[in-house]
Amino acid sequence: MTGVALAEELLLLAYDDETGKATMPRISLDLGMAAAVLVELALAGRIAYADGSLAVIDPSPTGEPIADEVLVRIAADTPHTPSSWVQRLRHGLRDRILGDLCGRGVVRDVDETELGFIHVHRYPVVDASVEADSRRRLAEALAAGQLPDERTAALATLMAVLRMEPALGLTGEGARDAHRRLEEIAGVAGFSGTVGLDDSVVRPSVSLVVAALAQAVDAALGKREP
Repeated sequence: MTGVALAEELLLLAYDDETGKATMPRISLDLGMAAAVLVELALAGRIAYADGSLAVIDPSPTGEPIADEVLVRIAADTPHTPSSWVQRLRHGLRDRILGDLCGRGVVRDVDETELGFIHVHRYPVVDASVEADSRRRLAEALAAGQLPDERTAALATLMAVLRMEPALGLTGEGARDAHRRLEEIAGVAGFSGTVGLDDSVVRPSVSLVVAALAQAVDAALGKREP
């Protein structure tokens, strides 16, 4: 597996490029990133969803450190539901991914002090090309009438569940239209559970994992107004 990890894409989209501050609630992003790591493993053909649990079907490393650590953890543990795994993985994940992005020069860590003693970290973007590719793919997916590739469709599904339209610079009716399109992408891809596996245009094994994780994150965050 090469390129930018799905959880990194999600995090970069959720942070303001200039201020380096998160534009969405911590719990939402943490759950979304945990789901994204698991989706990454499904896309790489390493895990599958069966009998209500996530299971390893191929233990070989992907080459992505965080994903590989999770893969080893799933293989060594007893079976757990997608809901359980996103809760287990979300703690500390944000700091780990931010640290990796800082180490690669994608963002920088700005350590500031408020009220004389409270340390606040901001992460403004240094290399905008990484996030630019994510935004380009999403913009094309929103504008096109056809389904994007599996990876972009999975990212769109997570963004729909997390209601991340404002991260795309959209508000009001534009944000509502984008949300409907993101949900449409998830549905046509078979990620929302509304399309039968025989009709899904992506691999059924991936559809099952993404659909289960999307439902898990949605349930954890509770019902929200569109």
